[in-house]
Amino acid sequence: MVDVLDRSALLPAIFFVFSRAGCDAAVQQCLRAGLRLTTAEQEAEIRAVVEQRCAAIPPQDLAVLGYWDWAHALGRGIAAHHAGLLPLFKETVEDLFSRGLVKVVFATETLALGINMPARSVVLDKLVKWDGSAHVDLTPGEYTQLTGRAGRRGIDVEGHAVVVDHGALDPVALAGLASRRLYPLRSSFRPTYNMAVNLVAQVGRDRAREVLETSFAQFQADRAVVGVARQAQSHAEALEGYAEAMRCHLGDFEEYAGLRRRLADREKDLSRDAARARRREAVASLEGLRVGDVVEIPTGRRAGHAVVLDPGKDAGLDGPRPTVLTSERQVRTLTAADLTHGVRRVTSVRVPRQFSARNAGAKRDLASAMRSALAAPPRERDRDGRPEGGSSGRGGSRQQRTADEDQTVADLRRRLRGHPCHGCSEREDHARWAERYHRLRREHDALTRRIDGRTSSIARVFDKICDVLTVTGYLEEVSADGRGRTRVTDAGQGLRRLYAESDLLVAECLRRQIWDDLDAPALAAAVSTMVYEARREEPGHAPQVPGGPQGRLARALDEQVRLWSRLDDLETERGLQATRPVDLGLVQPIHRWASGRSLGNVLEDTDLAAGDFVRWCKQVIDLLDQIAQSAPLPTTRGTARRAVDLLRRGVVAYSSV
Repeated sequence: MVDVLDRSALLPAIFFVFSRAGCDAAVQQCLRAGLRLTTAEQEAEIRAVVEQRCAAIPPQDLAVLGYWDWAHALGRGIAAHHAGLLPLFKETVEDLFSRGLVKVVFATETLALGINMPARSVVLDKLVKWDGSAHVDLTPGEYTQLTGRAGRRGIDVEGHAVVVDHGALDPVALAGLASRRLYPLRSSFRPTYNMAVNLVAQVGRDRAREVLETSFAQFQADRAVVGVARQAQSHAEALEGYAEAMRCHLGDFEEYAGLRRRLADREKDLSRDAARARRREAVASLEGLRVGDVVEIPTGRRAGHAVVLDPGKDAGLDGPRPTVLTSERQVRTLTAADLTHGVRRVTSVRVPRQFSARNAGAKRDLASAMRSALAAPPRERDRDGRPEGGSSGRGGSRQQRTADEDQTVADLRRRLRGHPCHGCSEREDHARWAERYHRLRREHDALTRRIDGRTSSIARVFDKICDVLTVTGYLEEVSADGRGRTRVTDAGQGLRRLYAESDLLVAECLRRQIWDDLDAPALAAAVSTMVYEARREEPGHAPQVPGGPQGRLARALDEQVRLWSRLDDLETERGLQATRPVDLGLVQPIHRWASGRSLGNVLEDTDLAAGDFVRWCKQVIDLLDQIAQSAPLPTTRGTARRAVDLLRRGVVAYSSV
């Protein structure tokens, strides 16, 4: 596609790929294909800009951030742009693209908003994207927003929008996207606890309710419910048919289908854990290698024997990337991703000090020496006292399944086999209808919640929020001149200065002083649970808490969870949207960073990209700033300020967004 655009003089281009991994893979694909879209002069200018902008990055962080691959791709006029990149890297890409030095950027849809990157062409990889729970079609508004980036103002007479052809592309649907020009506005407004106390403090509860009743969101809520209710009724009728189709004369097939789903989910969890264990095993097998070691690669596309030329121990978070010479005299780089079960060291040979991987004779001689060493009797293979075998002694396959996980699967299978419906001759037909029933039931429940939310007016939601605030002591009813009036309490005054998504939960933690005994790194870690939300649900092991399960931080986190549970009960009783649960996924990385650890150590054993970590750090800093202004005790306010200073360093400090 890039070749076609280049030949047609349609570069620079923004290539939208609705996946971070897809953007990075596209860059690598272009590099492997040998694409070079810049001249020598442009490449030199790019390298000068990159070195100037990134001069502040500590050298030890460059490999962790993927700097070398990123800079190499930029030199060829190719880049990725997504939220997983370090903000400084994204700013550099934007600068180089606006100068016309970078010719093609593979980006997620976030690039379509608020960033000035003038492109002659825009390419859409697909017309479907993942919205966090399912793959959905692009809306006409999204299509127009993305393709509207094509055409540089004051330079191009017209812009070009390209959609990549593939088997699933529907030309009629594409024509509908391109031709529709009327898009409904959707209000995302909803009252919050912070908004409620501020409105009550400024204009009183009654006046605030009147203002909310005239909002655009309330107007839309009253109009939009009819079509949704009609759709929900259609779903209800279909569910009755599905329930009838899956009915089994031997027993409750819905219960049986639930067991099957639980078994499938558990097996997926075990498969993910096994994959992680295999990767750890592969990394461990590479860590102890030295120059001259002869290793056996048991499976995969690199299977066979090879001799280590360079252990490659400074490769970064992905583990060592040793350079090896195979028995076919090919020089290859091994990575944990290439290895299914790691490598096994079998012997060693001497690698000449002046060995050159470009010298065919040297490679031939070394390959011959390796074959001779492998042919020697086992007791004569090693003379340096090092044990044979791989360095994968960290548990390996024993880590892939724990006893309790195997027991869970065995128990579910036993219950399945013992269920009356298991012996039904039409079991699989019933199962297909049960799966359809389950999917439609989730959609129907979601529609029902939407209907309830819209028929409950914005003003009613405000009343429920005020009820919760009154129960928790942030508002109180007082009598004045024979009339009832709502007043903001002293605790409510503190809530007025908290603008986090979990504002009431933060206020409760401060009021109940559960953070007062924490030091600065622990406070930063505790506060991270209020802002962090994992991109996807990751089943498996519980996050590690610094200080152990009986430490101050662990006790504070336990109390946070209890506070959230009580608040969740209050919200559920009143039909309010629940406050997001406490997420411990960022506790250890934030604590490590605030304790002065290196970026590589912070991101080790996590799925966090450097750009995501910086973004979350800045949100934690923002909330700590608010806590430094609103905490009841001066000591807590001082700890929050110290935590901000500890977090605002390195990649976090020199990233401007």
